[in-house]
Amino acid sequence: MKLGKSLVLAAAATAVTAFTVLAPATAQERVRWKLHSAWGSSVPHLGTSGVRFSKVIDRLSGGNFQMKFFEPGALIPANEGFDATSKGSIEAAWTTAGYDVGKVPALAFFTAVPFGPSMGEYFAWKKYGGGDKIQQRIYAENNIHQIDCFAIGPETSGWFKEEIKDLEQLRGLKMRFFGLGARVMQKIGVSTQLLAGGDIFPALEKGVIDATEFSMPAMDIKYGFYQIAKNNYFPGWHQQVSVSQLLINKEKWDGLPDQYKAMVEVACGDSIHATYAETEFVNPTAMVEMGEKHGVTTRRWTDEQLAVFEKAWNEVLEEDSQKDPLFKEVADSYKAFRTLYAKWGSAQALKPTYLSK
Repeated sequence: MKLGKSLVLAAAATAVTAFTVLAPATAQERVRWKLHSAWGSSVPHLGTSGVRFSKVIDRLSGGNFQMKFFEPGALIPANEGFDATSKGSIEAAWTTAGYDVGKVPALAFFTAVPFGPSMGEYFAWKKYGGGDKIQQRIYAENNIHQIDCFAIGPETSGWFKEEIKDLEQLRGLKMRFFGLGARVMQKIGVSTQLLAGGDIFPALEKGVIDATEFSMPAMDIKYGFYQIAKNNYFPGWHQQVSVSQLLINKEKWDGLPDQYKAMVEVACGDSIHATYAETEFVNPTAMVEMGEKHGVTTRRWTDEQLAVFEKAWNEVLEEDSQKDPLFKEVADSYKAFRTLYAKWGSAQALKPTYLSK
């Protein structure tokens, strides 16, 4: 009986000792971060992907690592993830490099490139052709760890109140436009500004801007642009694929357990796959809805008009490379890979059909 009691006491003492030793380690593994999003949680693809990512991290960690999603404006304004993450006022931001061009113009290359490649070619350049190394170096110099975390398919290239029969109609137009495409539009006489998604409709409604591009049918319907502008133009020559990112304060990232770093990396890879597939699935139906339910006319730029945009892009590429050594570094890397890829890409290219109609 005494022996049994001794064993019970010993077991209890061991349990207490184990708890005392393990408790601090367990406590250290509980990480609670704020995740600012540039897009609202209800915005298809862009916002919903951030919510999904947050849930995946929670699931992978069994609740020990939480990245709580915050709506734009709840912590900081929508497009200010760069500064807040750099300073450490927030741990992380769900955003896109194209919103950071005011800090570093060359970053525009890392969301989308006018007349750019397919998703496969774009990621080949980024992941293995040197693009990511430059991008991550730029962010690291600003105390930020950057990782690609979602991607979407081709976008539309503009919402206009009137049909654009001649590109001269664009001259003097005030238009919301994004990234390197905005530089092209400026080149042909458009006055552009970059507005967050939620600010576009009020600007259109009040006449602050005359036209806009934002993203793709499912998202554009959500923002209601069709209520003011009924002419939606294709193709999205400025954004054939758009890659966006997770920004993390560098000190916070460096202090994260390696297991949690792996969770972030795996969850981002999963998010890229999920978001791209979702956009390609949802938007064909959304495009039909725009016409049948909302009275939108889908229009396509003529080959001659696209040639004007492309010529302007080539001029922008040359001019901005001459002015900005970092822009030139990124542009040279990008162009070199496209040249390398071209023979393979051309050899594999297919028309939509080879059957006579």
